[in-house]
Amino acid sequence: MKLLREPLVHFLLLGAALFLVFNIVGDSEESRTDTLVVSAGQVAQLSEGFKRTWQRPPTEEELNGLIEDHIREEVYYREAMAMGLDRDDMIVRRRMRQKLEFVTDDLVAAIAPTDEQLETYFNEHPDEFRVPSRVSFRQIYFNTDRRGEQAVRDAESLLTRLNTVGSTIDPTDAGDTLMLPGSFDNLFENDVARHFGTEFATALADVPVGRWTGPVESAYGLHLVMIDERRPGALPAFEKVRDRVQREWEAARRKKATEAFYESLRDRYEVSVERPATTEEDPKVAEDRR
Repeated sequence: MKLLREPLVHFLLLGAALFLVFNIVGDSEESRTDTLVVSAGQVAQLSEGFKRTWQRPPTEEELNGLIEDHIREEVYYREAMAMGLDRDDMIVRRRMRQKLEFVTDDLVAAIAPTDEQLETYFNEHPDEFRVPSRVSFRQIYFNTDRRGEQAVRDAESLLTRLNTVGSTIDPTDAGDTLMLPGSFDNLFENDVARHFGTEFATALADVPVGRWTGPVESAYGLHLVMIDERRPGALPAFEKVRDRVQREWEAARRKKATEAFYESLRDRYEVSVERPATTEEDPKVAEDRR
């Protein structure tokens, strides 16, 4: 064990490991020389990057340092790829997949759609651009946790009095305290569901305008509801949403192009999937059963 702590032994082991690595990744020839060219464009890019960071051009010494660092990075990158260090690195694999997908993104981005194409997409996907209905309403809350079964009777009793001709009851003073306000103006359907829950939003769609109705159940308890105004959803004119249509068209086109590109690549491979055998698929288990 004392021998393993000697510096000379460490040096010899490291040398042997490096020799093994270079034999694994080396060419069949006794030595090889790869060409590495740092183009004038790359040098200019390095200089411009330095200038953006430090608000001044690099000195000759600094530029030489940038170039040497670029060469070092390229050498390490090529050798790492030759050694296959990227193959078992999930982050590298995902990054390379992402960069390849960017190829199709760039191709799609270079294609400007015509108004005719956008209008066709707009007409074929109206639900994506339809403005949802909006509703203005008031609500009176009854806490079922506190009132129990009495909450329904209390709500129905108040409902009768509210709808009585000449009623002087102030809705803001009735019911129980709730963190949400007692009235809402021009609330979209999805916002109603976000505040009160999906069941409440669905039930609210059937509530008549101008009359107290209920009790309607929500995620909090029971409510009496008065619809003051309901504005139905509508499909806006194409001209008003053209920019949004273009964004959606580009996203759909990008997705389609990415899938087509992937399928063209996948067709070049003969894929077989070997799944691990389950207990029921184990031939020995099946034979034992017989």
